[in-house]
Amino acid sequence: MPRRFTLTRWVSLALFLGFFLCASSGMLLSQTRGGSFGIFEGSTDVGSVTPPGTLAYDPAAGTYTIAAAGANLWSTADAFHFVWKKVSGDVSLTADIAFPVTAGEHDPHRKALLMFRQTLDADGVYADAAQHGSGLTALQYRRARGATTQDIELNISSPRRLRLEKRGDTITMFLSMGGEPLHQVGASIKLHFDGPFYVGLGVCSHDAKVVEKAVFSNVELKTLTPSASPKLVLYSTLQTIGIGNDSRATVVYTTRGRFEAPNWSKDGKTLIFDQGGKIIRIPVTGGTPEPVNVGAATRCNGSHGFSPDGKWLAITCSMPDKPESRVYIIPAGGGTPRLVTENPYSYWHSWSPDGKTIVFTSPRHGGGNIYSIPVEGGEEKALTTGTGISDDPDFTPDGKYIYFNSDRSGNMQIWRMRPDGSDPEQMTFDDLENWTAHVSPDGKSIVFYSYGKGVTGHPVNKDIALRILSPEDKKVRVLVNIVGGSGTMNVPAWAPDSRHYAFVSYQMLPEQDNGTSE
Repeated sequence: MPRRFTLTRWVSLALFLGFFLCASSGMLLSQTRGGSFGIFEGSTDVGSVTPPGTLAYDPAAGTYTIAAAGANLWSTADAFHFVWKKVSGDVSLTADIAFPVTAGEHDPHRKALLMFRQTLDADGVYADAAQHGSGLTALQYRRARGATTQDIELNISSPRRLRLEKRGDTITMFLSMGGEPLHQVGASIKLHFDGPFYVGLGVCSHDAKVVEKAVFSNVELKTLTPSASPKLVLYSTLQTIGIGNDSRATVVYTTRGRFEAPNWSKDGKTLIFDQGGKIIRIPVTGGTPEPVNVGAATRCNGSHGFSPDGKWLAITCSMPDKPESRVYIIPAGGGTPRLVTENPYSYWHSWSPDGKTIVFTSPRHGGGNIYSIPVEGGEEKALTTGTGISDDPDFTPDGKYIYFNSDRSGNMQIWRMRPDGSDPEQMTFDDLENWTAHVSPDGKSIVFYSYGKGVTGHPVNKDIALRILSPEDKKVRVLVNIVGGSGTMNVPAWAPDSRHYAFVSYQMLPEQDNGTSE
């Protein structure tokens, strides 16, 4: 006679099958004390997390306390606990974050975060606003499955409140330090999510054997409805970035409006850029920008840079009696401009290594060409000719070559030539539009930026990639993807150590999110 299954046996079998299916998928949901996820749908260990992470939701206080281990949330795979909801479209997630004060040692790299994530796989595409135990705050992101994490770090410690916002493919972080309205801080990237994605809260202890806690309060998850014609506000952000494989970026300064073209001082302590016709100086560590004394010069633009010995600064400006742009020299700390180029519409780009010659460009003869002239003034010499565009020349530190961009082979590519203009050699070979090559002080790397195929000229506020070229084998890799173009890095912006680079990125944000309201 067949054996009958009792109700108890059916329930036991169903529970076993459910456990097996969840465990085999690698996404076993942890239990929550109180049995609720609040505004979220699930609570999951992503990657290898032992013991399993937990969520304690307090509906009365509206707090989410997450306890989790996890070796790291970085590199090519993550290990953390994630409290999530699956969503589509444009959203924002906002919360106050706090690490409870407890006895014992705590890893300064433990992280509490607001996250958008494509999948619950350990190597998935994501962006997060992460607050570390040390107070460090950063926008972290992984652009492709299995790719190495990158980040934009702030020089702001332990903000009181964070927001992560997605509008289209633009991901932006906002913060508030002491209760003031949330405001953007220069941490913004372009990152595409395919279809529905996950949004939520996460904790990683940064030590696989240790469990850490973080408390999220005043949590708000909002769907953002696009306006028919939103008023957009332009922000400019000065960043420095390491050129190693992890490509860590740091925000130096951000403000409403436009500035451009950073240079790094020879002592490594300050950066300059131009804004509103003035030359501005700011410490590399951030601070208050101050104008450089340029005498009677006006309308200074994005063509400026320090001499090899750091004593002089070449600027491209106008004068009351000479309204067209010309190249002038002033002391590095500021002073009275001395004219170098007599001919108008001249734009400085590079000093020779011995400091005796400069190269500049001028849009003559229907296009743009490269010229050299002694720093003390005198006769200029054309290094390129023709009706096409040859632009943005930059000497190598040994003086053997000048790198530049040119459309002589069709689309815009990176080239190099001898200092007298002879022996031009093409260095990049692709269908992108490549501009503004700058050689590192050690001569081992060239940073340039690339527009997509078919972009004409060098427009502003476009999706671009900062890329690194190895002059030895002509191999190219992407350093970082940003919104930029003209203004991002018009002039040499290498740090003296050849390990860091400065650039400007741009964000167009809706008026309601410019810091004047929640």
